[in-house]
Amino acid sequence: MAAYSPTPEFERILIIRLSSMGDVIHALPAAAMLREAFPHATLGWLIEERWAELLCALSTPRAGASSPQRPLVNVIHAVSLKSWRRSIFSNHTWERIAAGLSDLRAHHYDLAVDLQGAARSAVLARWSGAPTIYGATQPRENIASMWYSRRVISEHAHVVDQYADIARAAIGCPFPIPDAILPCDPIAEEAVEKRLRALDIRDTAILNPGAGWGAKQWPSERYGDVAQALARQGLRPIINFGPREEALARVAEAASAGTAQALSFSVGELIALMRRARLFIGGDTGPMHLAAALHVPIVALFGPTDPERNGPYRTPSVVLRNPASATSLSHRMEPDRGLLAITTEEVVAAATQLLERSRA
Repeated sequence: MAAYSPTPEFERILIIRLSSMGDVIHALPAAAMLREAFPHATLGWLIEERWAELLCALSTPRAGASSPQRPLVNVIHAVSLKSWRRSIFSNHTWERIAAGLSDLRAHHYDLAVDLQGAARSAVLARWSGAPTIYGATQPRENIASMWYSRRVISEHAHVVDQYADIARAAIGCPFPIPDAILPCDPIAEEAVEKRLRALDIRDTAILNPGAGWGAKQWPSERYGDVAQALARQGLRPIINFGPREEALARVAEAASAGTAQALSFSVGELIALMRRARLFIGGDTGPMHLAAALHVPIVALFGPTDPERNGPYRTPSVVLRNPASATSLSHRMEPDRGLLAITTEEVVAAATQLLERSRA
């Protein structure tokens, strides 16, 4: 990009965004900025093992030249912090931690960009040995900023823009925000294609009742009612569920009167499925942000989280949020009053609007 000339010249860049699905997806445009600004640099990413498929197809080596299967980064440093914490007194765990930290330091990164903003991510950035560390002036955990050598103030509301501001500061000049880039896994693509063919599913909408914690979850049975309405418009809805979400999906499936099917997918398969979807309906959750990254039209159901910060980014969407909802960071399990006030009719009307717009 000749019009944008980075001020510094970094040869080895480390991005840190460990989890979760939605947050990693939010970080992809910032990573794409760094990739474009420093095309010859080695770009590494420190990430939880569970979400590594957002960066690299399962069958693809975790290091090497960029490819459609690993489009953004050259090196993936995958860690399993949650499982390590569960077995912290195990010798095997400490051996794995030592090996991971040694490998991280051995890459001699000269720039680390901490998009997590947590104490643990800032410490890992410092441990990498990178002499220059960029992070937010007001990170998620204030203590994290003490490990940064460069602190970035962002006046933007949306988290994608906030991450992009940090990347832009590291680049050192004005730089546009590109689209997120996700890997293409041929094995996952084939598996999803076969699965849909076996179920005779062509045009589909993805419904996602799960949403992290209870306050963000619209009632599951209402998804079943929405599925019936979508079926009358010629779609075959799929009710997606992740770990610990099957019960919610089965309630929605039962309420759909046979018009929708509850199915679970790996991360790579979910990417492949989303590429085939006509519509996504769900709350503030990872699959919703995946749909946005792939420009799938979205009906987003928001309760206690702020759509100005976490809403669908750069995709056709209708955000439904009742005035009774108030932004809260507490992970309450009881349903949000405003979210409960969103009716099935409102959701169906929003979905119909998006479908008609996509057909125009």
